[in-house]
Amino acid sequence: MFSAASPARADWRDDIGTFRIGILAEPGDANTVPGLARLTDAYTNALGMKVEFVVARDYAALIEAQASGRVQYAVYSALAYAAASERCGCVEPLVAPVDADGAVGIRSVLVTRDGKVPDLASMAAHRIAIAPADNVGGSLLPLTGLAGEGVKIAQDSPFLARAPSATAAEAMLGHGEADGLFGWDPVGADGQPTDTGGTIMRLEAAGMPKTSLRVLWTSSPLRYGPHAVRSDLDAEAKRRLTVFLTNLKSLTPDVYDLLESRHSGGFELAVAKDYVTALAVVRWQSAGKE
Repeated sequence: MFSAASPARADWRDDIGTFRIGILAEPGDANTVPGLARLTDAYTNALGMKVEFVVARDYAALIEAQASGRVQYAVYSALAYAAASERCGCVEPLVAPVDADGAVGIRSVLVTRDGKVPDLASMAAHRIAIAPADNVGGSLLPLTGLAGEGVKIAQDSPFLARAPSATAAEAMLGHGEADGLFGWDPVGADGQPTDTGGTIMRLEAAGMPKTSLRVLWTSSPLRYGPHAVRSDLDAEAKRRLTVFLTNLKSLTPDVYDLLESRHSGGFELAVAKDYVTALAVVRWQSAGKE
């Protein structure tokens, strides 16, 4: 005898027909995603229905595909997710990756060497190295965060020394060409820096003693980008996806590595409030274009 719930479980699959997942193409090739057949099989088994991947040329195309309903699920950067949320209000995060050391995202830091910049209030009287305009940790986060705190700062502030790369900005501090530097730290779920990676460690590796470096300011954390679904997706589909993703690293590590090559610690649950910093950056960018 069939249970009363059996038809309901089948309905959402019938309504969707084919579950479509949006993912960004590999840089330099508009149609390539390594291991696509293996990933398709894994999601098909998790959902119990036909799955297709839609490979997008860029995040703008991916956002439009999910906002219009052409894909039910998308893999985003933090800022791309925030832009999708602003675009339609129809998306929600399921999970986000973490690093092996427990880092869940990054924060921006203002670093000085040998006390050359005594405090944040005196920043404008000194030369501060800053990464290229599209660099998240070394430019977008500090400009957004400080402006939100009432500090007078803009892309063209005269005290900012724009470097051609984050590495070049670090070298400016090391060579005495700047008194301070906007960089980044990886942070754990508690918002505190983890022990691996980030600007301070890079500066130390370049020969600067840690005792000579001081952090004058830190931004709010920016969580790593999520896997997000349309909010109107059936609850059972969301549940199946969440179970699949949060167990993927331990049960099928080869599939995890295909899906997430940069953060090796697995997937953890994510919620909309994890991306308030990302939303602030996107809104700051939009305001600057008006």
